[in-house]
Amino acid sequence: MKKTTPLFVGRRKTSVAKVVVKPGKGNIFFNKTPLNLLGGFVRSKILTPLKLIPEFWNSHDFFISVKGGGVVSSADAAAIAISKAISSMTPEGRSIIAAYDRHLLVDDPRQAEPKKPNRRSARRFKQKSYR
Repeated sequence: MKKTTPLFVGRRKTSVAKVVVKPGKGNIFFNKTPLNLLGGFVRSKILTPLKLIPEFWNSHDFFISVKGGGVVSSADAAAIAISKAISSMTPEGRSIIAAYDRHLLVDDPRQAEPKKPNRRSARRFKQKSYR
C-alpha cells in the first residue's frame, strides 16, 4: 500500500495555501520556485514559524502551493499552513508557536467588505443637506 504524505492547509482572506512536508535538507519551494528568489518581506513572513523550530526546518523539505489572494495574504496563508504542519509533526511545536503568536495556528477568514452600488466605498454615504 502506498504511503501518502500529509497535506496541511492554511487560509487567509481569499488565499489558500497547501503545504507538503517531506524529509530532506531544509529546502522550501513556493509555487515551484525556491524561496530564496522571492522578496524579503514575503520570505520573512513565510519563514516566521520555521525560525522558531530550526531543527525541524533543517531536516525537512517544504513544498508550498498557494492559490488566490494577494502577495501578503498568500504569505500569511503559507505561514499558517507551515505552522499547522510543525504543530502536528513535532510534540513541542504547538506550544512554541502558540507562545509566539496564536494567529499562526488559526485560519483568518476576514475579508474586505464589498463596495456598495452608487457609493464610493463599502460604508460611506453621501452627505445630505436639508437647507
